Amino acid sequence: MTITLPDAAWRHRAGLDTLLAALEADRGHARFVGGMVRDSLLGLPVSDLDIATVLTPQQVMDRLKAAGIKVVPTGIDHGTVTAVMTSGPVEITTLRHDVSTDGRRATIAYTDDWREDAARRDFTINALYADPVTGEISDYFNGIEDLAARRVRFIGDASARIAEDHLRILRYFRFLARFGRDEPDAEGYAACVAAANSLMALSRERIADEFLKLLAVNAPGPALRLMVDGGILRPVLPEIDATGVERLAVLIEREAASATPPVSLRRLAALLPRDTGTADAVGARLKLSNKARKRLIAALEITPPSDLPPRTLAWRIGVESAVDRILLDPSMPLADLSTLQGWTPPVLPIGGGALIARGLTAGPDVAKALNEVQEIWVAEGFPDAARVAQIADQTVSKFQRARQ
Repeated sequence: MTITLPDAAWRHRAGLDTLLAALEADRGHARFVGGMVRDSLLGLPVSDLDIATVLTPQQVMDRLKAAGIKVVPTGIDHGTVTAVMTSGPVEITTLRHDVSTDGRRATIAYTDDWREDAARRDFTINALYADPVTGEISDYFNGIEDLAARRVRFIGDASARIAEDHLRILRYFRFLARFGRDEPDAEGYAACVAAANSLMALSRERIADEFLKLLAVNAPGPALRLMVDGGILRPVLPEIDATGVERLAVLIEREAASATPPVSLRRLAALLPRDTGTADAVGARLKLSNKARKRLIAALEITPPSDLPPRTLAWRIGVESAVDRILLDPSMPLADLSTLQGWTPPVLPIGGGALIARGLTAGPDVAKALNEVQEIWVAEGFPDAARVAQIADQTVSKFQRARQ
């Protein structure tokens, strides 16, 4: 039975017809491929467009330039160029097969065999191609059947696919969490468990990127439990254990109950012990940005106390971190989150000069007095400038009496 690609908004993007004409899609030289085909079959939104072609990268660039389309050789060593269009970028990759690989990068050769190109991909559900003109889908490894059964399966021999790119171990569990029924393919799971130590050969940036994508999935818990049970994370993230997966389950329940969108860093924090040293070490190991590391650490700090009013907490550690702290701490009421929606921490509407103008002698007392004004202002829930003026008068008087 012939299965065709359903109509979708992305198929009507401005400039796409011109691009396909330049690639001679009407002559069978180009097909949609991968996630866009898979997600369209599932009725999911598509953001990234990928096209496979029998044309060489140079031919693609020449034809796109002739059609007035800007093209950038973003991954020319792997046969990929990017068409830069007003409606969004489109990646175009020449059909290829692996000549050799070390588990991190591959040496490739071009081919004109669609099945050969499909055979080098990771999972059957990602090896689907669609003719842009007829919509007819080419499925060489029963990917459509697997998609319908919510089955995530490596193409061919699972161990061989993992040996080609060790990152496929983490990708397997991400796809299982997103598209599977939380029941792994026995061969695929066994191959991941056997090859877990090979993750150590990958750059920490690649591991972090893939793992954070896994945590962004709606319900990553069952897949993470399989990873912990199989020792998948032990070589690179030994801090994550079954207890961490239980904490994550509680966090996900609280996110859902409060209609708070998931954040990968917050979910990573739930997986880790409540210890800032561990958070810092994990952030450094994964080579997270300084901003991300600070957020991870703030989420797991014990201080300031959790019984502070939510806006006071947010003023001290930032709104993002306060939201993280509230969601991560089951003892904190979810209702506290409503007071932070759309709220921006205010700035104390007075400075040291105003205290000097009130008669305070310039010097170290100014900073001390200003800090005291600020503490009272925060404790009173950030009153307006009129009340701050009263607090300033009282504080200056107090300091002046102390000096007499």
